[in-house]
Amino acid sequence: MAELAAGSLPLGDPAFNYQEHELNEQLKRLYPAVNEEETPLPRSWSPKDKYSYIGLSQNNLRVHYKGHGKNHKDAASVRATHPIPAACGIYYFEVKIVSKGRDGYMGIGLSAQGVNMNRLPGWDKHSYGYHGDDGHSFCSSGTGQPYGPTFTTGDVIGCCVNLINNTCFYTKNGISLGVAFTDLPPNLYPTVGLQTPGEIVDANFGQQPFVFDIEDYMSEWRAKIHGMIARFPIGERLGEWQAVLQNMVSSYLVHHGYCATATAFARATETLIQEDQTSIKNRQRIQKLVLAGRVGEAIDATQQLYPSLLEHNPNLLFMLKCRQFVEMVNGTDSEVCCLSVRSPKSQESYPGSPSLTPRHAAGNTHLHAGGADSPTCSNGVTPPAKSKGHGSTGVKYPSVSSSSASASSSTSSSPSSVNYSESNSSDSTKSQPHSANSTQETSDSEMEVEAEHYTNGVVEGSSARIMNGTYKHEEILQPDDNSIGNGVTDESCSNGRQLCGGNLAATERMIQFGRELQALNEQLCREYGKNATHKKMLQDAFSLLAYSDPWNCPVGQQLDPTQREALCSALNSAILESQNLPKQPPLMLALGQATECVQLMARVRSGSCSFARVDNFLH
Repeated sequence: MAELAAGSLPLGDPAFNYQEHELNEQLKRLYPAVNEEETPLPRSWSPKDKYSYIGLSQNNLRVHYKGHGKNHKDAASVRATHPIPAACGIYYFEVKIVSKGRDGYMGIGLSAQGVNMNRLPGWDKHSYGYHGDDGHSFCSSGTGQPYGPTFTTGDVIGCCVNLINNTCFYTKNGISLGVAFTDLPPNLYPTVGLQTPGEIVDANFGQQPFVFDIEDYMSEWRAKIHGMIARFPIGERLGEWQAVLQNMVSSYLVHHGYCATATAFARATETLIQEDQTSIKNRQRIQKLVLAGRVGEAIDATQQLYPSLLEHNPNLLFMLKCRQFVEMVNGTDSEVCCLSVRSPKSQESYPGSPSLTPRHAAGNTHLHAGGADSPTCSNGVTPPAKSKGHGSTGVKYPSVSSSSASASSSTSSSPSSVNYSESNSSDSTKSQPHSANSTQETSDSEMEVEAEHYTNGVVEGSSARIMNGTYKHEEILQPDDNSIGNGVTDESCSNGRQLCGGNLAATERMIQFGRELQALNEQLCREYGKNATHKKMLQDAFSLLAYSDPWNCPVGQQLDPTQREALCSALNSAILESQNLPKQPPLMLALGQATECVQLMARVRSGSCSFARVDNFLH
């Protein structure tokens, strides 16, 4: 037995872990529609679902016979760990004959849960097998039918289950032998059976490259399914469908803040835009702040433009505050960025990232900065004692900070009252001001966040300064948003990363904010009851302080700028809902419904769902 176990790897072995990783990647590529949390794929033979004459080794992939082998009553089989999921569409595994043993009475095939394991596959109801000694196929019967050639030591036999048309065919050494079984029932397990001493076989469920080109066969069926979808009759309602689709596209552009594109599209298709352009731009500016890591300013802007929004959404407020704490650690939030010389992580955190997906996107936003005209950060010019920070309102939530309150005293709280168009800038570095009219035709390149250097903190020479989070004058943001930033370009600090940029005053402000955040959590618990999600969110955020290098720690993924996307999307949806507009664009709802329909197809065992995935039609 010792020689049979050779090659087995313990579970903790690095080589085993590498093999598992490679297997996971291969199975995801072969069966992308399968959700293994719901329907795990077969990966090995089951040590619990076998007859006693079967022995397993080499990570339960090798099967050997250890019975007497006197007659058919000594036959023994083993099933795989899991049945074949319908979402595979097409499933394939191979078995190599290591040794045919005495007589080569081996069967390879499929069986349902509960089928007798003291038999070769194919002999009983809901059992199907291809036998090596005579080349016959056995379909739920002890009487076989001529099917293919015999197989022996060194041969590789493949079994392919087509869950679209419920058929099965076998391969020998990479050559298809044709259909063996039709009208197969669902939930079948890969099965192998042996009957005489010395018989040994190895299974390949994707651990190694297959001898047969199964991916080419899958491609043929994928093309068939896509052809069926393309040929689906639309009939006389084509014009009606076009109008619906145009409205869906328009609302998607508006939702994500592509103002100029939405306007051009509406003009070309004669569709109506449901939201005022100023309101669209206000939303987009708030999204830019979140995506730039300046969450405190996003909170203040939201509270001024939509005064009751966060008050009515305590969960959203808490999420924003937790994210603000994370951005303080990152050095990107303006509560700490002007106290810090530089946060090297923040220098890397925004340009070129994140590339938002439709699922979380607030548009593929890029900040348009003025290049050489961009103002620079005057670090530390505002003493901490004078800070009226975004989070410094304590537990009295969701109150508008003093900065927002002063701004709101001279500005209407209507969302459309604060125009964020790129106009009327009095920045001394500007060669000429933008006209108000030009803002209505702002290109999407100006509406999106560019991969450039932005300044954190105080904007020198600007008519609307942001000093450690406190807004001057009545504008929430400098119109051209040159101040939206992510670090000072000080090359002397470019290679190191320190908490809050290594600045003590910034670190102290972050710790104070953390105390305020804890107090806010306690207040929410008193008013709304305990919230496990809030607790974990807070623990994860505070855990960053336990490590000397938060960016490379078990909870360091929080500092990844892509983590801002979901929060940005949630805030954008809440703003829209507060304005009696759809919180999700109809296009995304339609895609979500189509995706859910495909998943439902998988649950009802419709194999074609594997090749009807929505993602396949979005590229």
